[in-house]
Amino acid sequence: MDAGSNSISSQRSGSRRAAPPRPVLQENPVAASPAKEAYRKLLAEKLLNNRTRILAFRNKPPEPENMLTDLRSDAVQAKPAKQRRHIPQSSERALDAPDLVDDYYLNLLDWGSSNVLSIALGSTVYLWDASSGSTSELVTVDDDYGPVTSVSWAPDGRHIAVGLNSSDVQLWDTTSNRLLRTLRRVHELRVGSLAWNNSILTTGGMDGKIVNNDVRIRNNVVQTYHGHEQEVCGLKWSGSGQQLASGGNDNLLHIWDVSMSSSVQSAGRTQWLHRLQDHLAAVKALAWCPFQSNLLASGGGGGDRCIKFWNTHTGACLNSVDTGSQVCALLWNKNERELLSSHGFTQNQLTLWKYPSMVKMAELNGHTSRVLFMAQSPDGCTVASAAADETLRFWNVFGTPEAAPKAAAKASHTGIFNSFNHIR
Repeated sequence: MDAGSNSISSQRSGSRRAAPPRPVLQENPVAASPAKEAYRKLLAEKLLNNRTRILAFRNKPPEPENMLTDLRSDAVQAKPAKQRRHIPQSSERALDAPDLVDDYYLNLLDWGSSNVLSIALGSTVYLWDASSGSTSELVTVDDDYGPVTSVSWAPDGRHIAVGLNSSDVQLWDTTSNRLLRTLRRVHELRVGSLAWNNSILTTGGMDGKIVNNDVRIRNNVVQTYHGHEQEVCGLKWSGSGQQLASGGNDNLLHIWDVSMSSSVQSAGRTQWLHRLQDHLAAVKALAWCPFQSNLLASGGGGGDRCIKFWNTHTGACLNSVDTGSQVCALLWNKNERELLSSHGFTQNQLTLWKYPSMVKMAELNGHTSRVLFMAQSPDGCTVASAAADETLRFWNVFGTPEAAPKAAAKASHTGIFNSFNHIR
């Protein structure tokens, strides 16, 4: 975004010119009085016999005996208990997000592996660089195609998919602000959900279809999943890329398995592994567990209000928790066994849960309307939330990462778009 439009800007009020900073943790020298100086000399003569080196060895110190044994026993006894981390109750910062579409079934926020956050406001996609704090405009689509209905970063953190109300899907290179390709006639209605699995872009539409698109080849449609009767509003691939979870406005949750794609194909259609019908409202919020590959969390809409946990190998529901309000989004903590949920009426809060006990650890308030979207920073620490109150808030809710993200993980995806020039 250019500086003149200032569509996403930091919220500040009552700012004043700051006073010059005072030195911190520095010596403050004070001149000694003649009386204090005389007392110091008298003390040195009478008490210390003018010896200035106290506790100084004249000869080589004696060798310690059984030092290792003593140190080991002390270390075992003095092992400190793990401290409970502080969870800030207020957001770290808030940005204006005017024209954010208040639609539960869309997915308008994503945080890429290059630490750039994308958000769709009306018919425009903006990029906010979390490292520099700078904002830029990627694209504004024509009214005939807009508004933007979904955004999703490719694994490389450079390319991004943009779903449109017209049913088209655009693929952009954000480093050059160049439109690489438009996927047309994949869906008949708007595309509200997107999910990447390496070079496969999975799209979910209001027509109920789920389509796997190989972005490297001209005939991009490689598989179509039929199972939903209404709009597909939630799509998430598992960390292994073997299973896909899809949620719809028909209250259904499906688990699709890659291994079944070739064996159970009929006229290009793939059969689901599990059809789960326990939710009583639309299923949009989906999150695969980072520490247990076959564990999926799902959240239901206003008529359901539940977070459910599933064993995706067996299809068994492991637990169900009534949150008391519409579940809009779910995110796992990558470093601890915790789950974060965002909600609608009545409190419009973010809730942090301890897993598997599902004891509430914190409730984060600040939004004044339902918190429709959440995205997690690459290091797993910070969560961005976008709400119908047209604000984007950042929360330091997940603590400090154990290790910095490895650049090698991002490098493995750089070849996804190498064949684009050939396609175009």
